[in-house]
Amino acid sequence: MTRLTGLPPVIGPATRLLVLGSFPGVASLRAQQYYGHPRNQFWKILGALWSIDLMAMTYDDRLTCVREQGLGIWDVYASCEREGSLDADIRDPVLNDLALVRAQCPGLQAIAHNGSESFRHARHTHALGLPVYRLPSTSPANASWSFDRKLAAWAEVLRRHGVAP
Repeated sequence: MTRLTGLPPVIGPATRLLVLGSFPGVASLRAQQYYGHPRNQFWKILGALWSIDLMAMTYDDRLTCVREQGLGIWDVYASCEREGSLDADIRDPVLNDLALVRAQCPGLQAIAHNGSESFRHARHTHALGLPVYRLPSTSPANASWSFDRKLAAWAEVLRRHGVAP
């Protein structure tokens, strides 16, 4: 199996809410972009909440917008072995140093896990002493949730922490 390394965190001093995925899929790693699969609804959900067409922006502009809104993006795993993109195929994962986020984001108010694989590590995020949420996965593999249902769940958490109007 191939050892893979994840992406760096998208965080800053203004980060109020950190969204943690599990580990980037093949399309995301290839593009070196969070949520790079065209059917992943992450960017569409944020765009709907912020009334911005994020999909029409360059990736760098999306990240600028994310930071301006007070949102951070990272994953629970720094590296793992995996063939394909499914969380179920992740083997021998190494956790990211989440204490780093706490140190670099003095205004951090909460952590939101994007999906159940990420949420499996909620005990680590609870150790940061912040509220922790489980959000429905934006992955195309989570077809049991409609876009509108996902949007409502995400809106509730992002609004609670001032990251969405």
